[in-house]
Amino acid sequence: MKMLWRLTKEAARYKGLYVLAILSTLLLTVINLTAPKILSSMTGIVEKGIDDNALSIIMGLAFSLLILYLLRILFRFLSNYLTHKAAWHLVGDLRSRLYNKLQSLDLGFFHDKQTGDLMSRVINDTRDFELLYAHMIPEMITNVVTFLGVLIILLTVNWKLALITCCPIPLILCSGVIFAKIVRPFFKASQKSMGELNAQLQDSLSGLHEIQSFGQESYESERVRTKNFDQVKAMLKALRASAVFHPSVEFLSSAGTVLVVFFGGLLASKGQLSVEDIVAFVLYLSLFYAPVSGLANLLENLQQSLAGAERVTLILNTPSAIEDAPDARDIGHVSGAVTFENVSFHYSNNVPVLKNVSFSCKPGMMVAFVGATGAGKTTATQLISRFYDPVEGRILIDGKDIKNVTLESLRRNISPVLQDTFLFNGTISENIGYAKPDATQEEIEAAAKAANIHKDILSMPEQYETKVGERGLRLSGGQKQRIAIARAILRKSPIIVLDEATASVDVQTEKQIQKAIKDLAGNQTIIAIAHRLSTIRDADMILVLREGEIIERGTHEELLLLRGQYYEMHKAQNFTA
Repeated sequence: MKMLWRLTKEAARYKGLYVLAILSTLLLTVINLTAPKILSSMTGIVEKGIDDNALSIIMGLAFSLLILYLLRILFRFLSNYLTHKAAWHLVGDLRSRLYNKLQSLDLGFFHDKQTGDLMSRVINDTRDFELLYAHMIPEMITNVVTFLGVLIILLTVNWKLALITCCPIPLILCSGVIFAKIVRPFFKASQKSMGELNAQLQDSLSGLHEIQSFGQESYESERVRTKNFDQVKAMLKALRASAVFHPSVEFLSSAGTVLVVFFGGLLASKGQLSVEDIVAFVLYLSLFYAPVSGLANLLENLQQSLAGAERVTLILNTPSAIEDAPDARDIGHVSGAVTFENVSFHYSNNVPVLKNVSFSCKPGMMVAFVGATGAGKTTATQLISRFYDPVEGRILIDGKDIKNVTLESLRRNISPVLQDTFLFNGTISENIGYAKPDATQEEIEAAAKAANIHKDILSMPEQYETKVGERGLRLSGGQKQRIAIARAILRKSPIIVLDEATASVDVQTEKQIQKAIKDLAGNQTIIAIAHRLSTIRDADMILVLREGEIIERGTHEELLLLRGQYYEMHKAQNFTA
């Protein structure tokens, strides 16, 4: 009931459309209830004999019936179209809300989630809301009004026969409750399996190059087939329960009809029921049992809708671990001073990643993190942008605790260049300009020149309008990296984070990117991560991390004199002091 109440509140914004649709539905139901009465009245007139007066009345009733049937077309159109319009607008709103919610969640939420499953929730599960609001609710209203209306009419015709007509109803309702309890878990399993299938497809299509390279097509085909038929089996279990329930309801409804025909015949033989009333009962009988028989479809659709709704609301109800504080303020344009005060951090597994890390970086300085893989370098940079919050300690920018400023204003002052470069499926110009939507073409080209990608772009057939493909598939790794650097340069943020910015470039390009970084140094604060020590040898401060702790700090020359871990790393890369 809580779920239904929440869903009702979601749909309330379209109450105008629903009011008109419900009104049309009610008028449609009145027409459906009125038509059999007119037909039975015409039968009664014919039974008594036809004269000129009777013929005139029959013609009037026939004309009225024609008008009712025309109005039925109008009200059926309004009922169907308006409910679908409201329902699909609701689906569109929910998809947008769900996407916005996913955007607002912290990165920790996605650690154990698959992209394909989340896509299934946004696309497939929200679609079930249309089933609920465009089909179930209008049908439920129609069925309830029709059932009560027909019951009242039958009671006025012959109350004894009307009560006999109601005998199967309790059995149908009880079977409906049992069916709902049985079938809902199957629909939930089907929705979950669909999410897993989408996740497997997304994973396989993204890794198609690797699949073909290692000749694993058969293996991946079998994995997709397994997920595919897991979903099929789950759905068939639900349909098997439906296949038993639907005929059972039809049998009980048919048994009710048999009872009416039998006892109606007895009453007619005793002169307690007229031919006109028998015709009315027969005509109304189909209307009476139709809503009850429709209960099977309604319950099936309801369980399917609620199964999808649970998966949607689970995301909507998920709190983000990273949110603005109630009194958070816009930090404005910062100068770029960064301070870590006794910062410690671990992920959900409670294994320490950073331990009591402290350092200070003045505006315009370049600070570099080096160390073995898993030492905590990338985590440290992600804490600066508040993708995670420290477990202990605090991080300051320009002397302000970043927990006390808005996320938007904080991240506005930081531009990242990540090792795993992501480019959107658009043009080169659009990808560079993504950091600054109002940038001119001249600004975009200036940033490209600073990142040493301008000449490469000009050599392409469509130059800056060249499509990069999904995730930049049409570009080399070095080209993608330099476009990402150009994007960060264009934004002109006071703080730039470089996570292995030269990992995918050749030696010559690395030197040119180093020059671009040097040009930025002094004007912007640079936080860099590097395995190639040549990239950061000119840094103002180098922090050597081991198992989450700073074990050495200083300039390149100072660390070489220590002859510690940095010296060994430098020696291993065949550099000379």
